[in-house]
Amino acid sequence: MNAESDERVKVAEQADAGAATGEPGREERELGSRAPGFIKASKALHLSWQVGVFIVGLGVVIAGVLMLVLPGPGWLVIFGGMAIWATEFVWAQLVLRWTKRKVTEAAQRALDPKVRRRNVILTTVGLVIMAVLAGIYVWKFGLAMPWKIGE
Repeated sequence: MNAESDERVKVAEQADAGAATGEPGREERELGSRAPGFIKASKALHLSWQVGVFIVGLGVVIAGVLMLVLPGPGWLVIFGGMAIWATEFVWAQLVLRWTKRKVTEAAQRALDPKVRRRNVILTTVGLVIMAVLAGIYVWKFGLAMPWKIGE
């Protein structure tokens, strides 16, 4: 067979494995500002651009933090604010890379058959305990609720 095609298959498999585990074998976007070139050309304009990006990202992150206690997708909005910051700031890009790597690792661990079996067993045991407690409550008190709505 052709040695070149075999080598391509090996490289493709390594790239797929690296992408699945978050290893640095895959191509990652370059760190740094993604502002348009005409904005980067002027220091004052670039600084004002960074301030604007920071303020918009801060507003989104604050909204996400509020959504942690109020109804709404808090963590999703917080990561959206981090993504806004990552368009301009290296520290935010590094935080997002770390977060993506950890999420990928957690997803891989969750797909492990031993972990899945353990999670199913724990969920089943928890549901059985809750059903037993609910049965004991109904047996002892009946279907009467502990509060009186009529009052």
